[in-house]
Amino acid sequence: MTPRHLTKFGCAAAVAVVSATMLSLGGGAAAQPVATLLATDSEITFVSRQMGVPVTGRFTRFDAQIALDPRRPETGRVAFTIPVASATIGVRETDAELPKPAWFDAAKHPSASFESTAIKALGEGRFEVAGKLAIKGAARDVVVPVALAQAGQRSIATGAFTIKRLDFGIGEGEWSDTSIVANDVQVRFKLALSGLPPL
Repeated sequence: MTPRHLTKFGCAAAVAVVSATMLSLGGGAAAQPVATLLATDSEITFVSRQMGVPVTGRFTRFDAQIALDPRRPETGRVAFTIPVASATIGVRETDAELPKPAWFDAAKHPSASFESTAIKALGEGRFEVAGKLAIKGAARDVVVPVALAQAGQRSIATGAFTIKRLDFGIGEGEWSDTSIVANDVQVRFKLALSGLPPL
C-alpha cells in the first residue's frame, strides 16, 4: 500500500468527522433568527494519521440550516448536509476511490448529515452542541464544542471534534487495519455566517 492510497483513509474518516462537526449548534427551533452560511468563507477539514503521518483533507461542498439566537441557544437548531463525493485530499487517484463502497459508498449513501438535539451556552461565546451524526447509513451521538466570534454583520463559528472512522464503516476490508490508518479522525470547521444576533 502506497502513501497516496493510504491518504484516502483520512478523507473518509474526516467526512464522518466533518459531518458531525459541522456543527453542533442546535436543538428545537422556536422562532429563532435564521442565519445564512457564507460558503466561500467557510471550510470543513479533517485530519487523520497514516503510518504516523498526518494527512489533511476537506469537503468542497456542504449546506447548513441554522436558526439560533446566541443569547437563547437552548431553543436553536442546526442541521448540516455534506455530499460525501466532495471529499478531497488533493490527490486525483485517491480522491477517485473515496466515493467507492469501501469508503463513503456515495452511490448508496450520497450525503452525511448532522442534526442538533441540544445547544448549551458555556459563556464568553462558547457553546456545546449535541446532536446526531449520520454517515454511510450509521448514526452516532456527538458533542461538538463551538466558539463564536462576531465582527460587524459577520459571525465566525469554529471548533474541532474527533470521531472513530470505523464507527461509520469508513475504510472497510483491508483498510480497516488501524495500524496503517488510525481510527481517530479529527474534524475541524470554520463557518462564516450572516444574520446572527449579537452575543
